[in-house]
Amino acid sequence: MKLHNSVYEITGYEMTYFRPPRGEFSERTTSIVDSLGYTSVLWSNAYDDWDKTKQGRADYGKKKILDNLHNGAVILLHSTSEDNLAMLDSMIKEAKTMGYEFKSLDEFEK
Repeated sequence: MKLHNSVYEITGYEMTYFRPPRGEFSERTTSIVDSLGYTSVLWSNAYDDWDKTKQGRADYGKKKILDNLHNGAVILLHSTSEDNLAMLDSMIKEAKTMGYEFKSLDEFEK
């Protein structure tokens, strides 16, 4: 909760979502996350962008994302990837031309 409180103090933003690192979770961790008032969210679209030895593949990453888009997709991109920075603008524009919209988790229809 230290991070939660720091983010709130600095930005005024109340975090409500939790992404389990590496997508690993159990009944115990899910129960803890729930008890803290968070909603666990997993992703439906990702690639190995986190691997610093596999950079220089912006076109590969863009193709992986666009080939796997679907309504309600949650795309996981790591901020440590130079490839994501290189392809993000064109990927978003292309996805929009395909008819997709980008929304926050709060805006998803449940």
